[in-house]
Amino acid sequence: MTLPNRPRYAARLNAFKVKGGTVADMIRGAGQVAGLSAADLNYPDHFEHHQPADLTRLLADQGMALNGLAMRYYTEAGFKLGAFTHPDAATRRAAIDLTKRGIDTCAAMGGTQMTLWMGQDGFDYAFQANYARMWDDTLAAIAEVADHNPAIDIAIEYKPNEPRAFALMPDMTTTLLALKDIARPNTGVTLDFAHMLYAGEMPARAAQLAARHSRILGVHLNDGYGKRDDGLMVGTVHPVQTVELFVELIRAGYDGVIYFDTFPDLSGLNPADEAATNIHLTDRLRATAARLATDPALAEAQARQDAAATTRIVTNALYA
Repeated sequence: MTLPNRPRYAARLNAFKVKGGTVADMIRGAGQVAGLSAADLNYPDHFEHHQPADLTRLLADQGMALNGLAMRYYTEAGFKLGAFTHPDAATRRAAIDLTKRGIDTCAAMGGTQMTLWMGQDGFDYAFQANYARMWDDTLAAIAEVADHNPAIDIAIEYKPNEPRAFALMPDMTTTLLALKDIARPNTGVTLDFAHMLYAGEMPARAAQLAARHSRILGVHLNDGYGKRDDGLMVGTVHPVQTVELFVELIRAGYDGVIYFDTFPDLSGLNPADEAATNIHLTDRLRATAARLATDPALAEAQARQDAAATTRIVTNALYA
């Protein structure tokens, strides 16, 4: 069946990394997978040996579009104690300026989105940090980078921890509080399925909150056991929750790229086979979600919170 708002698919380019290979080799590897038609590049590490124009050409040669860039502050040793939360004002300024250069590069390449994963922004010990100052510094930094180019969306990808023991923005509600205070129209949230699981969230509910109070700017699909960022293939552990997320995305009208943030290298999988499996599983689960999104029997059972009835309806659709 024809899916509503069917997005392009993208995969984590570093999944295609080979020993001695380059970013160009990663792009060529991803380009061999039928159905992968978009890519996100990491800034600045993916640009270390390639000019933006060269990467644009390499993507086009593979029939792939640039979705956007993702900041990777961990490539800079000076940001180990934090980027936007660093206690030193000069270091925070360096992080902001690096982000602005990334935004300029994204715009020059025709991209529309910069994703911020602030994994290094947090703390590890009680009494280590002034929480109010961390919060204020981060919100001021995000507002400044959002204002740098209002045509580029700034997406916050939250995660409970890693590498810091406590991330400053560990879950959906904290992220939404920050975005409310930042109050910039070109900001929003990137949902990462495994991050939501080990933040103790129901992914579909987190998506509903994001759509209601902000904007869903990106979706990173994967799976896991809820203890860490496992990066397993889509729907292999939580198929029902994945379908529920898709139903919520359909209802929210999300039509952006779906990005497979999975780690084939951890299990020794062939990255092309793993990406093809992600596409196969996602197509099937989204088709199920498309039927359930307009199912009157499901809507009626949900209205009376009848979990037995909804479970029968969903599993009949999922496992038929």
